[in-house]
Amino acid sequence: MARTNPVFGSFNQGDVPTIACINQATVDLGVDFDKLIAALQVYVNKHVFPVWGTPAKLVKTKGFVKNQWALVFLDDADQPGALAYHDLTPRGLPLSKVFVKTTLNNNELVSISASHELVEMLVDPAVNIMTTGPDPKLVYAYESADPVEALSFKVNRIPMSNFVYPSYFETFHKSNSVTFDHMKAVTKPFQILKGGYQIVFKNGKWSQVHGSKTKQHHFRREDRRGHRSETRKSGLLRRTSTNEIAAAKRSD
Repeated sequence: MARTNPVFGSFNQGDVPTIACINQATVDLGVDFDKLIAALQVYVNKHVFPVWGTPAKLVKTKGFVKNQWALVFLDDADQPGALAYHDLTPRGLPLSKVFVKTTLNNNELVSISASHELVEMLVDPAVNIMTTGPDPKLVYAYESADPVEALSFKVNRIPMSNFVYPSYFETFHKSNSVTFDHMKAVTKPFQILKGGYQIVFKNGKWSQVHGSKTKQHHFRREDRRGHRSETRKSGLLRRTSTNEIAAAKRSD
C-alpha cells in the first residue's frame, strides 16, 4: 500500500556537522573543486554561521562517509544513478545535490548553485520548517536563498549565493529597520526580489510565488527533479540507495 502520511526528519543542530563534498559530475564545474570547497568553507564560517548559528566542516571525499552529511555534484537528473541520490544519505543524514550540467545550461554558475544548496541545507536540513507570514492564507517554506537567489557576492574571488537573515521571516519588522539579507537588497520581511521566488503552501498544495514574470517563465522551464521544492511536494524524505546507483551505472 502506498504511504499517504508525510514523513519528516529532524537532526541535532547542536552538533557541528561534517559535510562530505562528492563530485560525481562528468562535466567541468567551471571552477577548481578544491578551491570551491575552500570558498564554501569561508562562506559558512564568515557569512552564514554568524547570522544563522549553523557551523559546518566541509571535506572532499570520493563517496559517502559514515556520520557525515553530503553535498553531491552530479551532471543532471538524467545521469545514470542520479535520481537514486534522494533526500538523505544512505545513513539518513541531510544531503543536497548540485546539478552541474543543468546549472551551466541555464547560464548559471556552479559555485552559486552549490552555496545556495549549502545554506538552505544548514538552515533547514530536514526540509520541513515552515512559518506564517504576511498572507494569512499561506504558509511559507523556510528557504534561505530562494527569495534572493539572483544576487551573489564573492568569497575567495568565487561567486556565492546571497541569502536571507532570520529577520526576513519576522513580520513585525518595519521596512528598512533591520538587515533582511546578506547583501542588503531586501527592504522588508518576505519581500521576493525580481530574480527570486518563495515556496508556499495553500489549500493543501505546495506552489511558488515568483518575484517577476520573467522569473516565473524561467522557473517553468527548469528541470526541478531532485530539488528541495519537489521534496516538499512529496512530503517524504528518502534515503539514497547505493545499490540503485551502482545498478544504474552498470546498465548504462
